[in-house]
Amino acid sequence: MQLQENTKDGSFAKKVEIFSHDYLKCCSSLLAVEAPKRFFVKKFILSFISSTQLLEDFLDYHGAKNNKSWYYYRELSAAIRHLSLACYSQTHILNRIAFYDLPVLENFVDEGENTLDFLIETILKMAPEILGEARHLGIQLPKENFSPVDFPSVTTEDKLEYDIDDENKDQQKESIVKIASEFLNIADDLDHYSFYEPYDNNDIRLLVPGRINEVEIRHFEMLVHNLQSSFDTYVIHGGYQFGNRKLKQLRGFFSVVFHLLQIIGRLLHFYERHLHDAGYKSIYKKSQEKLSSLIDPNILLERTINYGLYFVCYFLINGKDLAKEILNENIERSSIAVGIPVSLGFHSRPSLLVAKIVQHYGGQVELCLGEDRFDASNVLDIQWAGGKVQKEDIKEVVFEGDVRALNDIKILAGVNYGEDTMGKGVPLPKELKYLR
Repeated sequence: MQLQENTKDGSFAKKVEIFSHDYLKCCSSLLAVEAPKRFFVKKFILSFISSTQLLEDFLDYHGAKNNKSWYYYRELSAAIRHLSLACYSQTHILNRIAFYDLPVLENFVDEGENTLDFLIETILKMAPEILGEARHLGIQLPKENFSPVDFPSVTTEDKLEYDIDDENKDQQKESIVKIASEFLNIADDLDHYSFYEPYDNNDIRLLVPGRINEVEIRHFEMLVHNLQSSFDTYVIHGGYQFGNRKLKQLRGFFSVVFHLLQIIGRLLHFYERHLHDAGYKSIYKKSQEKLSSLIDPNILLERTINYGLYFVCYFLINGKDLAKEILNENIERSSIAVGIPVSLGFHSRPSLLVAKIVQHYGGQVELCLGEDRFDASNVLDIQWAGGKVQKEDIKEVVFEGDVRALNDIKILAGVNYGEDTMGKGVPLPKELKYLR
């Protein structure tokens, strides 16, 4: 009964002050000190995130997105929320990068700090606008402010004793193999986004949102998050100081990628939803123009692509060798003897399909002809072996390596490597649907 009374009591005007209080207090506190950047530690950023989330939910419930008077106030709270979420992820990266044990480019930390500075400066620029809009709407501003001492950093000079040894955790090889393989697949999927020179603003506008957008990035964020969750559940519970360095370094690769994807996703969401195309109604366009004067879309996109996406690709590419090494140390190995493609041998189609199977799983597989061994993930190597097969009239070959790939190669060989005796393609079994 008390809950019902509490939720129903009070007008919109009364409750909007309640739900705006902490949000506005954060804003006014930033303007009340000489060095407001001291506020931007995790505890303060989380206060901003939670207060904007509550306010945004309250405003949405009451239809602010469809009200001329309240639309802009709601847009400002959404902007702060997404910028603060990006701030939190970037702060986490800078706090943790030393523990990830990664091959870090000299400019990664500098670029990260530049990105954080942009986010903070934008929030500081928005604070007086938010307070002014609150006054315009008749919302009473908080009478007291926070102090920087209310928001200490999470870091200290002390370290708790490291007295839980994770060496004895059951590190299931099957889980390690699955995680390493998925890391390689994600790296391959994102490889087409790789670039080596910064994009200028015109090129970025051609990429966003056509090729690079929130939906695409959220997809990869989910995949990497699942990877990290599987690792922590099935491989290693503990921290980074001791234990299997290779495994913990691999986790460092996909951890930093995950947090970078979080930043990219938040900034792309904000750009696409609030800056890129605000719609046809004049109130939307006016709001877009006001926000663009506070949040430079060009710098926001430049940081998103030339910092965020660039280093996502960098860490994925640089983690591939380690992932392959871990994968090949843990895969179950075997060998199979299969026939060669009838009539035409290992020409382009069967060679490509075999290579795709091996690449799909990521583990090492070799095509063996006596003492000669060929890399079965390489189309040219297989075709080179095919020349030897044809020359010596060999009827059967041996594949050795990752048992997962061998099982699929055996299935492929059972349908004459996906073609008839005339070299035309035939339907593949459902187990090989990933080759289609």
